[in-house]
Amino acid sequence: MNHSLKPWNTFGIQRNANQIVRADNAQQLLDAWQNATDNGEPVLILGEGSNVLFLEDFAGTAIVNRIMGIDVSESADSWHLHVGAGENWHQLVQYTLDKGMPGLENLALIPGCAGSSPIQNIGAYGIELKHVCEYVDCIELVTGTALRLTAEECRFGYRDSIFKHEYQDRYAIVAVGLRLSKSWKPVLTYGDLTRLDPATATARDVFDSVCHMRMTKLPDPKVNGNAGSFFKNPVISSESAKEFLASFPTAPHYPQPDGSVKLAAGWLIDRCQLKGVAVGGAAVHREQALVLINQDNATSDDVVQLAHHVRQRVGEKFNVWLEPEVRFIGRTGEVSAVEAIA
Repeated sequence: MNHSLKPWNTFGIQRNANQIVRADNAQQLLDAWQNATDNGEPVLILGEGSNVLFLEDFAGTAIVNRIMGIDVSESADSWHLHVGAGENWHQLVQYTLDKGMPGLENLALIPGCAGSSPIQNIGAYGIELKHVCEYVDCIELVTGTALRLTAEECRFGYRDSIFKHEYQDRYAIVAVGLRLSKSWKPVLTYGDLTRLDPATATARDVFDSVCHMRMTKLPDPKVNGNAGSFFKNPVISSESAKEFLASFPTAPHYPQPDGSVKLAAGWLIDRCQLKGVAVGGAAVHREQALVLINQDNATSDDVVQLAHHVRQRVGEKFNVWLEPEVRFIGRTGEVSAVEAIA
């Protein structure tokens, strides 16, 4: 077991796998999965490892999905993109803008691959993948059968989808279909975007503003390993929100269509004075409290203990219990992140 997973996770945590296989097409991915399974080994499919924390060495085969390709077709009102799962997400955003196809600019600089985007239903600055997703192409790993799921069938929720539940270990994503409307309107509801003028703001203005916000607030994984936002923004019931806002009226909060209210995890962590707090080599980022970083050769245990500490402090102060957005990977596959840090 000497195949290092360090280059394959943006946290830069040193763990190993029995074997690491790169798949450039669906057949290679299928072959690698079936070979490992025939040998009784667990299998993990990785994109760019931007949303995983390896808790221990992985006792099986890690398959790195590098299925590439971007095909574009047009209808009267939209551009339709068919994107290979291994394409880098941010480069895809840049490609669409360069080709004059706006719609993804709010999702600039989200780390990872296109194929990972539906799993988390990635989102930022008022846009989620579900707003632009047309379909997701998968293969059933046991049979090799191809399957196309409509966006509706993906059951997108907040940082959630069918790929985190029934389809988690049964299907691999090979491509994502996106629909970008030609009647584009800027979404300027969050952060510095609220300062842009909706009448004149271009997609490039939004892109530049999002990149600026992310680069000034978020650490570069090449300098300090991290997995982006470590915790989900908690969603609480309208009753709980009334109580919470009576005590903390200045807290940022975002009413949801179903009556629930989303809170800002970063604000909660910041109010507990946790920025810069470290456990071993892991630390809460000094600029953006939502991000935990590998500050100095952190182990996964350091990250888990730090996440536990953050969760406890926020829970004790606000009676709001944070859940990790990052996927925790154990010896044989994904484990409950909430249980790991509880």
